[in-house]
Amino acid sequence: MAGRSRTARAAALLDARPLRALLARLPTWRGALVLNYHRIGERAGQPWDRTLWSATAEGFDEQLAFLARHVDVIGPHDLPAVAAAGRGRFVLLTFDDGYRDNYEIAYPLLRRHRLEATFFLSTGFLDRPHIAWWDELAWMVRTARTAVVEPSEWLPQAVPLDGDREAAIAALVRAYKALQGDQDAPYLEHVAAATGAGRCTPAHADGMWMTWAMARELRDGGMTIGGHTVSHPLLARLSEAEQEREVGGCARRLREELDLPMRWFSYPVGSRDAFTPATQALLARHGVELAFSFYGGHARFSRWRPLDVSRVHVGPAVERRHLQALARLPQLFARPD
Repeated sequence: MAGRSRTARAAALLDARPLRALLARLPTWRGALVLNYHRIGERAGQPWDRTLWSATAEGFDEQLAFLARHVDVIGPHDLPAVAAAGRGRFVLLTFDDGYRDNYEIAYPLLRRHRLEATFFLSTGFLDRPHIAWWDELAWMVRTARTAVVEPSEWLPQAVPLDGDREAAIAALVRAYKALQGDQDAPYLEHVAAATGAGRCTPAHADGMWMTWAMARELRDGGMTIGGHTVSHPLLARLSEAEQEREVGGCARRLREELDLPMRWFSYPVGSRDAFTPATQALLARHGVELAFSFYGGHARFSRWRPLDVSRVHVGPAVERRHLQALARLPQLFARPD
């Protein structure tokens, strides 16, 4: 098992006969394990943020086959009732942002396995297709014409570009998430100049995002649609008026295009500091019943928080055994960050 993560090695041990016998005697967990996906397909050679690819088509198909056989997959509309009952263990499948591969690859596989998923859409990507900031930062690094991004007001340390490019992308993404106020555009312009890559054009986004027609097909095909703001900002950094534009604008476009109220919502970035009590109050005023975070953990019925429902990231390193471990022992394998 050399080269595998500690989590993957621990998950593999659960298949050992002595441990299986021990697990059978442990108390059954109660709650909902909410799995969060972003993209499905082949990430090798992609110029974008490759951490967003949750699985290949074959890997996702295998995961769905396991879930269909061994767990109760429900939708967010089922969650309040099962949480109130306080019994059972359930799995929800969610996708963020609105990438087109969700429609082209994930949706047919979900239909094949007769499973429901919830797709949280950032409506601005559908209305005006453009490259998201995280993908643009990755593209800048991969097409860089310089060897380093020098320290600046945003970057306390230099970011080398001629070595581990994945580490460079991660560093630039972390710096973006730490920005305050309206520094998003100046920061992206700075990195564009420092890398020599320039900025992405609208043409780079051709075929990247769903269309509204695709979203309607998901809705009519038994999938659930929720909101993810208009432009995917960190809501906690915005004024209340700006948050209103992001949340209210998203709700309005879902009504106009899909004839749906925004009952379900996922916080962009979704870390503990990505939203505030004021954000949650705003969501409640817009009729949001469940809002999903993204810092790990599973939703325990004994500590039910409808506007902070925990989700766990499904990344490219999640193998079949790891998914089985998540479903068996989320209190161990889906621990919050």
